[in-house]
Amino acid sequence: MLMLGPIGFTAPLLLTALIALPVLWFLLRAVPPAPLRRRFPGVALLLGLRDAEVQTDRTPWWLLALRMLAVAALILAFAGPVLNPQQGRTGDGPLLILMDGTWADARDWPARQDRVQGLLAEAGRSGRPVAVAVLTDPSPAAPEFQSAEVWASRLQGLSPAPWEPDPDRLAQWAGALDGGFETYWLSDGLDRATRAPLLSALESRGPVSVFESPRPIHALLPPVFDEGEIRVTALRSPASDPAEITVVAHGLDPAGIERELAQVPLSYPAGADRAEGAFSLPTELRNRITRFQIAGQRSAAAVSLADDGLRRRKVALVAGAADREGLELLSPLHYLRQALEPTAELIEAGLSDALLAAPDVVILADVARLSLSDSDALAHWVEEGGLLLRFAGPRLAASDVSRAEEDRLMPVRLREGGRAVGGAMSWGEPKALRPFAETSPFYGLPVPEDVTVSAQVVAQPDPDLAERTIAALADGTPLVTRKPLGQGQVVLMHVTANAEWSTIPLSGLFVQMLERLAVSTRPAGADAADLAGTTWVPERVLDAFGTLSDAGQMPGIPGEAMAEPEIGPALPPGLYASDDRYMALNVAAADTTLMPAQWPQRIPVEGLTEAEETGLKGMLLALAAGVLVLDLIASLFLSGRMRRGAVAMIAAIAFATLTADRSMADDEFALEATRTFVLAHVLTGDAQLDRVAEAGLRGLSQRLFERTSVEPAAPVSVDLEQDDIAFFPFLYWPVTEGQPVPSDAAYARLNQYLRTGGMILFDTRDADVAGFGGSTPAGRHLQTLAAPLDIPPLEPLPEDHVLTRTFYLLQDFPGRHMGRGLWVEAAPPDPEAVEGMPFRNLNDGVTPVVIGGNDWASAWAVDDRGLPLMPVGRGFAGERQREIAYRFGINLVMHVLTGNYKSDQVHVPALLERLGQ
Repeated sequence: MLMLGPIGFTAPLLLTALIALPVLWFLLRAVPPAPLRRRFPGVALLLGLRDAEVQTDRTPWWLLALRMLAVAALILAFAGPVLNPQQGRTGDGPLLILMDGTWADARDWPARQDRVQGLLAEAGRSGRPVAVAVLTDPSPAAPEFQSAEVWASRLQGLSPAPWEPDPDRLAQWAGALDGGFETYWLSDGLDRATRAPLLSALESRGPVSVFESPRPIHALLPPVFDEGEIRVTALRSPASDPAEITVVAHGLDPAGIERELAQVPLSYPAGADRAEGAFSLPTELRNRITRFQIAGQRSAAAVSLADDGLRRRKVALVAGAADREGLELLSPLHYLRQALEPTAELIEAGLSDALLAAPDVVILADVARLSLSDSDALAHWVEEGGLLLRFAGPRLAASDVSRAEEDRLMPVRLREGGRAVGGAMSWGEPKALRPFAETSPFYGLPVPEDVTVSAQVVAQPDPDLAERTIAALADGTPLVTRKPLGQGQVVLMHVTANAEWSTIPLSGLFVQMLERLAVSTRPAGADAADLAGTTWVPERVLDAFGTLSDAGQMPGIPGEAMAEPEIGPALPPGLYASDDRYMALNVAAADTTLMPAQWPQRIPVEGLTEAEETGLKGMLLALAAGVLVLDLIASLFLSGRMRRGAVAMIAAIAFATLTADRSMADDEFALEATRTFVLAHVLTGDAQLDRVAEAGLRGLSQRLFERTSVEPAAPVSVDLEQDDIAFFPFLYWPVTEGQPVPSDAAYARLNQYLRTGGMILFDTRDADVAGFGGSTPAGRHLQTLAAPLDIPPLEPLPEDHVLTRTFYLLQDFPGRHMGRGLWVEAAPPDPEAVEGMPFRNLNDGVTPVVIGGNDWASAWAVDDRGLPLMPVGRGFAGERQREIAYRFGINLVMHVLTGNYKSDQVHVPALLERLGQ
């Protein structure tokens, strides 16, 4: 094959005919010999006369050029031109196809699979044995070379992993390589320390070729809360031209549905690999965020999960006594403020007012008695999942709270008076803390030697005291006790919140204990000491494509491993929980960098995609034919003959072309509509309404696929003036006030559609304003639209109509609006009623029209991710309304497809009676 740039010729010898073109040019321009001149007197009579038509004595140059172009096109066409011809790879012997298989491969994984499929096909044609390996999951043994067909059948089972190759496993795999083979390496484009030794090992076995995608790689670093803003940073590799991306914050709305809460654009300057931006959100919205994601990027590194390091908990502080003037260090709340202000939002108010602010934690510092109303409200708040943390003090020690009987807002019963140095129960010396037990939330925290307790309130030795003790003094006396209350818990520190009874508030242990109790927000970048002794259970994990899924029964992870995590099969990225605390492990850490892979000059590097091979012979033959037609037309015009005929020829050619295009378009529409069951909606001319209608039918199609045996394809938009509606058993027609009235031809097709079993659902979408009728603009316009239609008599939907029980048992048919104003074909005047049957034999067929105004499409509508697009009602009641709307849609479609099969059950008694005879 001869290659001239991107074009190859399968028969290049025919190109030598192009040499004859100059010869042909001179032949066509040749002038015949000059005539002999003879004087003839009669010629004088012809002087001054002019011919009616003037004819040139030679062919114009532009017409010659046109003919040369036609001949050249024919020569080139028969030479077999091919654009981007696929050059078969030369080589024999075993072939190893290597894939990195990391999260960076996920952004174009289908293209990588297609590339591997092409390489396997080439190897199969050459009879080469092939092995395919993924570096994120290497086999400990040497690669197994098999036929290309075997690996082609396994290719769809390969998938990338949300981590990078393990160096130890990679070294083991490289050491197991033996024999000679050629390697095709599909690289993810990132540089790492394991590349050079692996490349050296592969080159020792044979030649290596690399395939890389030119698309940039993006990663999103963990968000950081700083000065009231959430700062996000994105990385890219390689750093090239200026670019802009969008980071989207996703979170749960009050109904528990994940939505897009905010977005911010990030710009990469030219040559920069880093872009930064900030979200400025109120606390309530910020605490709802579950993840950040780079819009349009499909990889685990483009997702950054949010955890306790981002959320600032609301903590209500309530003291039993006012601060003493000039004695700030003796204030019951001073040390709590110092410990919590950097990581939490503090609320200092009366208890009733604080509960109205919906805090996450309520701290009572030396509060003994509460009013009955405050006690009931606080207990209810704890039972709903709140955390009540109480500190002891003189007031609590002197009161009779939780003495004879355990108070519901105290974890244990208390002895009178407490314990203090120099009193009746003097210890002699302050006591140190006992190391925390494994069952304690404080397990793993080091106990400083200078932390001592000089006074406390003492718990009664009840049978469950040991179970409720989570921290104790060296002599075993309880220091911190806890009990569950409903979905929440009550915790009591048996010392004061200031330094009067202990030195705990003066130490770093105080902050760590508050953190372990989930009182404060976990600081970003917790170290091993903070996490020691904890166990973290994965709740949701990320795959390589950035999709969150349930973690299932994965085992817990020790806190020490979470401090310096090594993302891998045993520790996948995701959201981990320990008690009430959450920690996110993201693919991209704060110190992550993206460096493009650097390959030696000796290694050939190609792109992932190959240009599609395109034959040019047909195009050149068409060009030659077109040029010859132009030559013919030009010749006719130059000769002055058949001018009208030439114009008619041009018009005929144009008409044939347009007709062919329209015919092809009609065929494609018919194939698409009849390949499977399709829901369709009528185009109204209102772009927004048409989009909602399409989204509504898409949502209804999904519910049909999930709940029934009907598997609809994507919905179709129908233009009544051009499209054939006979392919669709069901049409959804939203009615607008300004919708144009169809033409007579369209009405003819509509009437034929209704007479042959089709159904139209007319939706005026005005049930929130008025019931069905002519009282609204949409209702009045519906009367205008429906006037030329052959619609049978209508009636409000009877309670025993087949439509109320086709699939679900229904009596209400809400959409986005409530209302039961549904009109269908009227029943016969004497419908049969059979004893024992719950309904009559109504409508011996499918009602051709259903009319209502509940805006069903808005209730059915979903976005591209399958989430509801439009709000319906409020809270659970709204979601219930949406569910009933889906059920009505399913009943409607099943009624269209199955007709009156349920109504036919009224004949069952008669059939059984006949069989008995």
